Amino acid sequence: MMPTERILKKSSKERLSVRRARDAERAAAVGHQRSRSCEGSDSNLPGDVRSRLWKLFGQIEQELEGMYAENMALQDKVEALTVKLEAIQSGKAIPEGTDAVDGSVKSGSIKSKVSTSSQITNLILKPKYKSAASKNVFSFKGTGNSPCQFVRHYRGHRDGVWEVCVSRGDMPLLGTASADRTARLWCIETGACVLEYVGHLGSVNSLRFHPTEPLVLTASGDKTAHVWKSTVTLPPPSQVIAESNKSAPSSGEEGVDGSAEDDVDTGAADYDMRSPPSLNSTQADGYMAILQVSTDWDRPKRGAENENIIYVKSPQCQLEGHASVINAADWLADGKQIVTASWDRTANLYDVETRAIVHTLTGHDQELNHLCTHPTQKLVVTSSSDTTFRLWDFRDPSIHSVNVFQGHTDSVTSAMFASGDKVVSGSDDRSVKVWDLKNMRTPITMIRTDSGVNRLSVSQTKNIIAIPHDNRHIRLFDLNGVRIGRVPRTNRMGHHRMVCCTAWNDASTNCNLFSCGFDRQVLGWHVGTTTQ
Repeated sequence: MMPTERILKKSSKERLSVRRARDAERAAAVGHQRSRSCEGSDSNLPGDVRSRLWKLFGQIEQELEGMYAENMALQDKVEALTVKLEAIQSGKAIPEGTDAVDGSVKSGSIKSKVSTSSQITNLILKPKYKSAASKNVFSFKGTGNSPCQFVRHYRGHRDGVWEVCVSRGDMPLLGTASADRTARLWCIETGACVLEYVGHLGSVNSLRFHPTEPLVLTASGDKTAHVWKSTVTLPPPSQVIAESNKSAPSSGEEGVDGSAEDDVDTGAADYDMRSPPSLNSTQADGYMAILQVSTDWDRPKRGAENENIIYVKSPQCQLEGHASVINAADWLADGKQIVTASWDRTANLYDVETRAIVHTLTGHDQELNHLCTHPTQKLVVTSSSDTTFRLWDFRDPSIHSVNVFQGHTDSVTSAMFASGDKVVSGSDDRSVKVWDLKNMRTPITMIRTDSGVNRLSVSQTKNIIAIPHDNRHIRLFDLNGVRIGRVPRTNRMGHHRMVCCTAWNDASTNCNLFSCGFDRQVLGWHVGTTTQ
């Protein structure tokens, strides 16, 4: 240490001790004065105790005043450094008066700062990722050439939307489940609602399409799961093309930005994803009746958007047996059996034809948050608040095995199957982990985030994970944990509350990612890839 620095430190310590001594004397004087002024007031405290209290209050006040002054000085220094940084990055001359924090001008370091700043700018604005195992290359420079662009809104729900799902087939439908007790089907290309299911008495927490038939499965807070038909008439191709051209994605000013600035938490969770509203009202008679369709359901009309909507009142099949809210339900690969997950800590396996419970899956210590079935095999994965998720194997009809995955430190909000015998899990511990079914002890990939994770989704063709967060962001990673970017979120587009769920539409080249949130919004996005 240089002699000059020792002298400066010593003098600063002396000034600090002198200031504290003066503050103590001043606080004592103030306390004595206030105690004397309060002698005539009504108080049961002795005079010496009252005097000591006033003295302590005076000292606290002095400490707070000193802290406030130091904070103001630090704020001025931060502002000066910000001005310098902006000047360095823009290549302009440093304004006068913006010297170093200690008052000295460090002109010799300006050149190194400029070069460092340019390197950081290049890293931020020109990230590139190339995968050796895949032909998909994600490349973006700045925000003008973004691989992710907003496409369209799907408006109509009157409360938060818990889940979004895409059907299979040549003309896929978009399905949404909402806390407004309804489920809706949408034309993906036009954004028009074509069917609304109003048969549940509680929040609709989950929606899944049948693998091959026009059937939809919904799970609700009324402790039941319903199966109903999804036969709808989509708009003619000419209208679809016209509407698609109107709402084609722009060359967007906001897009995926891979910079570290995007990782700033811009808001806390507005609601808990594990607590959708439930309603325990008594079920009305006639739910087992044959499907009834009406275009004049007793619901207020809201313009031309309601003219072509089919309203379905009753299910074709109703499944009961849980003692609490059903949070999720899904079809097994053959479409003949259904699995439901409930807050009663169990999952039930139903036979669709007989509506009977085949198996009751027990083992979780707390409520179940989510479940997912394998697209081609009789495998089920259930997620729970007990920090675990379980893999259930029904490929052998005589027995069913179970494997427990332990790796999270907080509630597991979702777990999804990915290509290559992998499972991707997300948790409230702000992490996403990729597991290999052949080695279930430790994850092969771990992704750290800055906010709780809700119902994520995995693209089976692109191998991209779309992660919805409590802080309103949607981030994109590959299965190796490499960050690809994030979905745009500004005041003009994006979600304003927590994002509850995402879903991929791998069959489409235009609108291939969907998201829903508790801001009642359902949004369609285009995530582009280039093939080399």
